[in-house]
Amino acid sequence: MTLKEFYESLGSDYNTVVMRMGGSEKLLDKFVRKLPNDKSAEQLSEALEKDDCELAFRMAHTLKGLSANLGLDKLQNASSELTEALRNQSRIPDNARGLAKNVRDEYEKVISALEQLEQNSSL
Repeated sequence: MTLKEFYESLGSDYNTVVMRMGGSEKLLDKFVRKLPNDKSAEQLSEALEKDDCELAFRMAHTLKGLSANLGLDKLQNASSELTEALRNQSRIPDNARGLAKNVRDEYEKVISALEQLEQNSSL
């Protein structure tokens, strides 16, 4: 799988993302491969389990920004919906768990596609 195929498999616009990185596919590749090392998604899940609304908001917001910068549109949209549901809340709202599932599902799709990208580049 190429980087372009990675983005296409996720429904994102590869050309737009490369242009955001100054036209450098190498730079984009470098940053997108770092995503599994980021702990935002894991910390988001933990915060929701602990009913820590403030931390859940921060982690959803962080994931939204990270996915926006990397052009991971579906993950960004899911993270944005959760961020807005958590914004200015003192407790986890009822709809947040369903929105968090959408974030997890999109995140897992990205990680799975990254694993395919990694496998093909190591061949």
